[in-house]
Amino acid sequence: MKKIYPLLTVLCGITFSSSVNAQLEYKDVAHIFYSRCTSCHHEGQHGQSMMNYSETFPWAASIKHDLLIGKMPPWSPDTSYSRFDHERIITQSEKNDIIIWIDGGALKGDTSLAPIAPIYAVYKLNGTPDAILKIPVFTSNASSVDSYVCFSIPSGLTQDRILRAYEIVPGNPAIVHHVLVNVDTSATTTSDLSGGCFTISGDFGIGGYAPGAPPTVFPGEAPLKAGIRIKAGSKMVLQIHYPTGTAGQIDSTQIRLYYYPLNTTGVRPIYNSVPLQNWSLYFPPNTTTSFSAHYPSSGTILAPLSMFAAFPHSHKVCTSIVNYAFSGTDTIPLIRIKKWDFNWQGYYTFSNLVKVPAGYKLMSTHVFDNTVNNPNNPNSPPALVIAGTSTSNEMLFDAFLWFYYQPGDDTINVSSILANDPLLAPLSASVKEIPLETGLKAYVYPNPASDKVTIHLSAKAEYKVCIFNINGQNVFRSETSGSETTIDVKKLPAGMYTAEVTDNKTKEKITKKIILTK
Repeated sequence: MKKIYPLLTVLCGITFSSSVNAQLEYKDVAHIFYSRCTSCHHEGQHGQSMMNYSETFPWAASIKHDLLIGKMPPWSPDTSYSRFDHERIITQSEKNDIIIWIDGGALKGDTSLAPIAPIYAVYKLNGTPDAILKIPVFTSNASSVDSYVCFSIPSGLTQDRILRAYEIVPGNPAIVHHVLVNVDTSATTTSDLSGGCFTISGDFGIGGYAPGAPPTVFPGEAPLKAGIRIKAGSKMVLQIHYPTGTAGQIDSTQIRLYYYPLNTTGVRPIYNSVPLQNWSLYFPPNTTTSFSAHYPSSGTILAPLSMFAAFPHSHKVCTSIVNYAFSGTDTIPLIRIKKWDFNWQGYYTFSNLVKVPAGYKLMSTHVFDNTVNNPNNPNSPPALVIAGTSTSNEMLFDAFLWFYYQPGDDTINVSSILANDPLLAPLSASVKEIPLETGLKAYVYPNPASDKVTIHLSAKAEYKVCIFNINGQNVFRSETSGSETTIDVKKLPAGMYTAEVTDNKTKEKITKKIILTK
């Protein structure tokens, strides 16, 4: 989860400015792709990789199109209404430069002058998790319709623990649309692999995963130390959505759990609930209408709350969503999505805790367009749509992560706290993969390459490296040791190659594709 030349040019009502006769090359825009795009667009993630010129250039036309219509980067909340942590946004000047570069021919130039590409670890959270829960290896059954599968997995807890953070890692990111996680404290649920598990069981949710979303980390130090208590013997229920057309592909998603040390004190409980719901939705074909929800159903909130994150939810007929708190004389903005996209949703963490005082109501309004003008309408021609849990139905189902308010919450900057959290500290720039399970892993960079290529291993070893061309001929061989080796490939012709790394001790073999350009 998930690009003009003269001095002044006006396109789609936007004024672009640049240097006279500017000729931008890849080196001039690479940093924008690295900071705004590659967190989703890198090897093994959703969508095509854009880690270098060769990977980015073929997509130039679609990149420009997606920038102009606001499709990419995929960030739904309106930043003029409320602000969140980890916003996937692009500035107007950055957008201008990419479009200038594309309209100028997407020039390659001297790519050695481009900044160093970012490093993306397999796992984003530092340290060793306290538990790793994996679904059984599962073959998607989403052939002609989307599949929703629920896996009920024992937590393994023998005593209550307080959850500090978790990271959901899709085994096959290309086919995992989203994951929701509930806790079943009674441990009575069983897995439902039918593909029709639309309603996830359990007593409460802890969050989930969507492409491009960061791991969930609750602040762990003053002024905000927070977590969710997980009862001993509980099960974790993972609902995974596999999109239509993925049948036959294999997934092995895992959730990596980090708990506070036993007997940790001073942890504020954070709650996850869905106060805004409406199950009376009814949309005849060729109609556009709005539905609302409020909480509580009568009266107002009796105790002040501090909002940590918002998760508004609808399906494909919905076009916009707004959540706010209202007292009759005052409105507190929570989240507004002007262009709802079912494919990009998740928990949005507020940059600062948002206080909702006693005497307010939580309010929600969703707009639904069941006409041919809605490009996401699941029915063509439009058909009757009613409330329900299937993707072909509709929902108004808006959740929040929240605390009971304490004095001083208004001043807490969540983004600042998380920016310095040791679980989220930047990883070493020399390491691409940092697997925490056993087994040797390898990464090849740069790739494509033109003169030198480096093979980095996840651990030191004595190993043999062989490179084979497309005809299977061995064109390079060496014996070496350590965790990294650099190979001179200037004399090899351009083309596709395979690098084979063999651990001399375990005899384990790893193969990686290499593209050489000249």
